[in-house]
Amino acid sequence: MLTEDEYYQFFLSVLDLYGLSVIPMDNGMVKVVRSTVARTAGAPLADSQHPGKGDEIITRVVRMENVPVRELAPLLRQLNDATGIGNVVHFEPSNVLLLTGKASVVNRLVDLVQRVDRSGMQRREIVPLRYASAKELSDMLNNLNNEEQKGQNAPQLATKVVADDETNSLIISGTEDARARTRSLVGQLDREQNNEGNTRVFYLKYANASKVVPVLTGIGEQLKDKSGAAKGKTTSAGNDLNITADEATNSLVITAQPNVMNSLEKVIDKLDIRRPQVLVEAIIAEVQDGSGLDLGVQWTGKHGGVQFGSTGLPISQIKNGTMKGTSFTGLATGFFNGDFGALMTALSTDGKNDILSTPSVVTLDNKEASFNVGQDVPVLAGSQTTSGDNVFNSVERKTVGTKLKIVPQINDGDIIHLKIEQEVSSVDASSTDDASLGPTFNTRTINNEVMVHSGQTVVLGGLMENVTRQNVSKVPLLGDIPLVGQLFRYTSQDTSKRNLMVFIHTTVLRDDDTYSASSKEKYDQIRARQQQRLEEKKLGVIEPESNAVLPAYPTATSTKPVNRNPFKE
Repeated sequence: MLTEDEYYQFFLSVLDLYGLSVIPMDNGMVKVVRSTVARTAGAPLADSQHPGKGDEIITRVVRMENVPVRELAPLLRQLNDATGIGNVVHFEPSNVLLLTGKASVVNRLVDLVQRVDRSGMQRREIVPLRYASAKELSDMLNNLNNEEQKGQNAPQLATKVVADDETNSLIISGTEDARARTRSLVGQLDREQNNEGNTRVFYLKYANASKVVPVLTGIGEQLKDKSGAAKGKTTSAGNDLNITADEATNSLVITAQPNVMNSLEKVIDKLDIRRPQVLVEAIIAEVQDGSGLDLGVQWTGKHGGVQFGSTGLPISQIKNGTMKGTSFTGLATGFFNGDFGALMTALSTDGKNDILSTPSVVTLDNKEASFNVGQDVPVLAGSQTTSGDNVFNSVERKTVGTKLKIVPQINDGDIIHLKIEQEVSSVDASSTDDASLGPTFNTRTINNEVMVHSGQTVVLGGLMENVTRQNVSKVPLLGDIPLVGQLFRYTSQDTSKRNLMVFIHTTVLRDDDTYSASSKEKYDQIRARQQQRLEEKKLGVIEPESNAVLPAYPTATSTKPVNRNPFKE
């Protein structure tokens, strides 16, 4: 007694005798079509869990892991159903096969494909090298394999070779026959070389050859020791390491084993890079306001008087009818009659100072740079009298002005670690100290380390100072009398305010365009000020000079050197 499934397979076999096939429909019905058009009539997609049976028309998708589908597809077409029902299509980008036909034939082809794919399974092995460079040898072998594949040679003889520079080894993947063939080539190429072949010259683009030599020597010695320990005893000539800098051409001449040479080449590539630069602009802004009021009265008579020394004008001078106070400024008025005289002095002061300094400097990453603009002011250091009563003075000089010293370090994300020393100093012309002791200096200094983003302006520090001084000199008792006491009193009041702020602005200059834009900005600022001054001179009597203004900023049109100087055109 046949089962339902067996009846269905018998039904398909009878239809096949008459050149007909069955295509299942979505609604559960089946459609009978000619076998010659069955493969394009929507055959159901089967897989390993539901492979189909007997004479059912199915389609299977088979992915190849090791063997190229373009090589296997022609063979499968010859083994497919000869009645024209079956079809074999390959898709190279995904390395898959599309098999259509009777389930019995398609499943047999799938089993065959899987067996072939397993037999071509690739494995990997590591081949250490003693003399040759792993990188150079891997490039040579891969190029050879590519040429053979272009020549339609058997793909099973092709291998993939990867270099491991750390151990100077080759990682070879492929079939057993392909790996054996590659091992044979490696054995023939990995031979001891002459010393002349172990020397190379590296021309540096940015780094200083003399400064790179100590770094490479230390690394090379470590690599040589590791290589010698791993390979065992080798000849002394083959184990030599010599690194020399040629300053004339800024190049490195290196003699080393291939594996050491390969590692040193990688280090050189990392060190010989264009270092970014940093533009640091400092802003020192200081605002000073000061005011003062001095008011007092002095008296003199036959038997004494009232005098205040801080006025700078002695009362005794009015007896002669003249005033010779050298240190006095302001208003002084008085009278003298017989033995009695009076002198009143008054002075009001109001001063304002605005100081703005904007020093800027460009330097390489991790390179110290300094900027100094000022004067050398003579300062009396000491004096002595010689035997002939001659006075000998020793003078030292102190630099005053604007000083800026920086050391920038560019970190990840263009964050700059900045060491900065900044000083603004000047001679205090308003000082009332004894001139014989030398000048008085105003000094504003800041030493700091900060983290700044490129393009950001931050404050380094500052000072806000309010000073009020009030001095009262008076005659006891008489100076305390209301109203009348003002005649026996001298009052001095001074008020000063100072606001000092120091800002810093940094910009990372990584390429020529950024550097050129920054330079053009500074150049145009100077040129604009010169043009403004020239316009002001035209309004005066003096004829302005024709070359008083810089030319327009030159535009770089070529990286090649030129013979002309654009600044003199």
